[in-house]
Amino acid sequence: MSPELLAALPFLALSVTTVAVMLLIALRRDHRLAATATAIGLLAALIAAITVTLPAPVMLTPLLLIDGFTRFFLALVITVSIAVVLLSYAYLNRMEDEGPVEEYYLLLLLATLGATTLLASVHFASFFLGLETLSIALIGLIAYPVKQARAIEAGLKYLVLAGVSSAFLLFGIALIYLDFGTMSFTTLGRLWNTGQAPDDIYALSGFAMLLTGIGFKLSLVPFHMWAPDVYEGAPAPVTGFVAVVSKIAIFALLLRYFVLMDGYRFPSLLWVISLVAILSMLAGNLLALLQDNIKRIFAYSSIAHFGYVLVALLAGSTIAVQAASYYLTAYAVTTLGAFGVVALLSRPGIGHDADRLETYRGLMWSHPWLAGALAVLLLSLAGLPPTMGFVAEVYVIASGVGMQLVLPLAALIVGSVIGLYYYLRVVIVLLSPTPGVEASPVGPELSLTSGATLGALVVLLVTLGIYPAPLISGVQHATAGLVLSRTNFRAADIAAAPHSRVIWSSSGANQ
Repeated sequence: MSPELLAALPFLALSVTTVAVMLLIALRRDHRLAATATAIGLLAALIAAITVTLPAPVMLTPLLLIDGFTRFFLALVITVSIAVVLLSYAYLNRMEDEGPVEEYYLLLLLATLGATTLLASVHFASFFLGLETLSIALIGLIAYPVKQARAIEAGLKYLVLAGVSSAFLLFGIALIYLDFGTMSFTTLGRLWNTGQAPDDIYALSGFAMLLTGIGFKLSLVPFHMWAPDVYEGAPAPVTGFVAVVSKIAIFALLLRYFVLMDGYRFPSLLWVISLVAILSMLAGNLLALLQDNIKRIFAYSSIAHFGYVLVALLAGSTIAVQAASYYLTAYAVTTLGAFGVVALLSRPGIGHDADRLETYRGLMWSHPWLAGALAVLLLSLAGLPPTMGFVAEVYVIASGVGMQLVLPLAALIVGSVIGLYYYLRVVIVLLSPTPGVEASPVGPELSLTSGATLGALVVLLVTLGIYPAPLISGVQHATAGLVLSRTNFRAADIAAAPHSRVIWSSSGANQ
């Protein structure tokens, strides 16, 4: 088997599974069959991403690169997708009276395929195709409960905002192509680093529009207004997927693109990203203080957390890239677990999920294991030990201190203190039964798949918080293959970039 075929196995597994599920739906409508086929296909793609050994990074046409960085995030995204399938099964069983549910898994597979395409993209063509595949599938997933007005409203809002952000991205790509004559990240990086890149209004406007579109997708301030409404209206498992898979895929691509383009050479760009990070950390946490809806709290929390990850992006050192990768992993486990609790407690037939904060009052006394799991997840979001969130936050702070990012670090610390308040506020609600009420009003129908998935997430969260060495080692190995070989650049070209803070070789060494 050729290296190219081996490298393409995860994408082939996802594509074949998508077609297979489509045919199964056409031949026989069976919720259990569709969910099982989807889970098996995703598991096959995960095995291919983890077990296949490649002697060196592999280019699949000029559009996709499969290296250690790609494979690490492929494994993370596909694992999250499997967890979403398991959490969704019981949730959708309670929705069967509202119509067929099998197409949900088809949309989930298409969204995962789009996200994995983003992770491997080194060309604007594959970037845009992967992004649109992801976005269009997400529109259907968000609005899937067609009898729920809030879901339809959330789907329409996401449709409008996805169209606006895609327009910014496409126009920015067109302007970049106008000036550079290429859409390859590698060629753009070479031109930029050798001083041959144009520095006029077209290039600067193109990069500004590109960052604006990415800011919309990551719901960073000031492009964040869609997130709370979409999080509130979408089904709980879908909200977890939107918050984790779509954002991680886009941020991983941004990290690769920023390092390839060596954006650290441009102080004005760094100041803009610093301002966005500071505003996201402060505004996200401050606005969360005002919320009485737990899904909206998690929406604003997500805005703040991606502000934290931007601090690692700004640091631009070897440890910073590792910190960003570890933080995204911790964020994925924690956020997915939090929305898993919401999904377990929700009854879709009543028109909304279990998202009102009062719904959780006294949960510790009626369903202690669910409340305990949610409390641990909230402590991780707050960055407290012994959870992955604590290790991730320390990792990011260490990378920022090494590069003397004073203002972003100050905003991170202030934001973390504010976040601690509203996370503990939810914990207090869990412990405070309503006077005169013996038990919580919610009565979840626990299933083996959902309960086991949530339990595994909590165990993983604590285990890797106490003993993070295996994950840190994996992150270090994965980020060593972050970029394409810069050895193609002449030594004189590298010397011509004296202000560069990090230049990567093919082995990933910081030179």
